[in-house]
Amino acid sequence: MMNKNSSTIDVWQDDFVLFMDAIEASAKQPPSIGETPKSRIYQENKLQLYRYQALEVEQKNTPILLVYALVNRPYITDLEPSRSLVKRLLEQGYPLYLIDWGYPDSSDCHTSLDDYINGYLHRCVQRVSRDAKINQIDLLGICQGGVFSLCYSALHPPQIRKLVTLVTPVDFHSAENILSLWTRGINTQHLFNKTQNIPGDLLKQLFKSTKPYQLNREKYRQLDKLINHPTQLDTFLRMESWLNDCPDLAGKAAVEFVEKLYQRNELHQGLLKIGENTVNLRNIKCPVLNLFAANDHIVPPSSSKALGSHISANLYQEIELNGGHIGAFTSLNTHKTLVAQLSGWLN
Repeated sequence: MMNKNSSTIDVWQDDFVLFMDAIEASAKQPPSIGETPKSRIYQENKLQLYRYQALEVEQKNTPILLVYALVNRPYITDLEPSRSLVKRLLEQGYPLYLIDWGYPDSSDCHTSLDDYINGYLHRCVQRVSRDAKINQIDLLGICQGGVFSLCYSALHPPQIRKLVTLVTPVDFHSAENILSLWTRGINTQHLFNKTQNIPGDLLKQLFKSTKPYQLNREKYRQLDKLINHPTQLDTFLRMESWLNDCPDLAGKAAVEFVEKLYQRNELHQGLLKIGENTVNLRNIKCPVLNLFAANDHIVPPSSSKALGSHISANLYQEIELNGGHIGAFTSLNTHKTLVAQLSGWLN
């Protein structure tokens, strides 16, 4: 007797075979990622600091430093020309810089949050200031990069003119915070690989498990549409490449982040120490724009909106964006709103 789902499975399998053929054909010349011209102006260990080439438009006075997470790669902000936050900001005339944290190896296993925030990030801020010949810069932190940017702005308030946080967690014990629920009981000492770092493949599987059906099967259900539309196929392949490009995390910093923030919620509680100093978000003296995504399953809106309880009301503004964690800044539907809000607020 034929299984009632067999015809559906056959169609899915046929589409998948065609899809793999299309990928094989495109693999001869895979779609490029992060093509916006840029030059490296600073390097330290694995970190590289880039300055993007300005477009021929009137330039703003204050540069923006993009700070992405240690997880995955920062070229998601420049995925392709039509889905590039980088390109949209350059079109508005912003001098734009980006930190690429690189790929940690065994020599980085003892790198701490203090090293990242008071060390690497601080020196990048100083380098951008010197390069732009200006005393204060603007920070745009995304996800974990937003957490780093919040900590930095609280510890070094004179350096920052304006701060933007995008899909950034603050209350790590908020409702519907799946990652928090999963990580609270983890023994972090069991996560290390032979380099004493946290393996990127483990992180990749963790994030896939937050939406197991959608991220492992749902996206393959309409493969025929991708096969017959080369532009959509290229976008899909770029996104798949990014999703699978997960650097290992420096062991000490990763454990500190999990234990201090996800497990003990120290940032929201005002107990987080970075180096010798406690991070008090009330010490942030610059205007703060907090952008969060309505359908974010990684950073629920409630987690991000908690920032409003720490920043003076006259300095704080929050805006909800459509989409999910990544779609908030890669979706064609969100870009126009996001860039309009950023441009109007940063001026």
